Amino acid sequence: MRTEYYDDPDAPKPNSMVVAASAVVVDDQERILLQRRRDNDLWALPGGGMDMDDSLPGTAVREVKEETGLDVEITGLVGTYTDPRHVIAYSDGEVRRQFNICFTARIVGGRLAISDESTELRFVPTEELAELPMHHTQRLRLEHFLERRPQPYLG
Repeated sequence: MRTEYYDDPDAPKPNSMVVAASAVVVDDQERILLQRRRDNDLWALPGGGMDMDDSLPGTAVREVKEETGLDVEITGLVGTYTDPRHVIAYSDGEVRRQFNICFTARIVGGRLAISDESTELRFVPTEELAELPMHHTQRLRLEHFLERRPQPYLG
């Protein structure tokens, strides 16, 4: 299980820092690929922690493949997300602060397939995003993507 906290004075203190990457993947109808996470039942962008032998763009490509079955190519940068008020607590005792870089990506191959980390995958039309249960930090990345900012978000 995983519990996310944001600006919560009762959140547990972090005991680890994880560098992670996520990706906004759109299809040819401009729908955004989201996964319903198994560990908290919330919708999220595909993404995860960087391995010691990986780059951040490489992490995003690998995580999209592992979590969705799709092969992608990085096309841009949505922003950096390093807010210390965002804490993620896991049932094994890890309480992490996450340093996330969110990229944009396009599909170059593969086949959509649910991984053991999710219960559902969907390409979501932008007008339906507000209806889906998701954590504030995921929604923020999507908002920044949809704003078509000339410069990446730095936060």
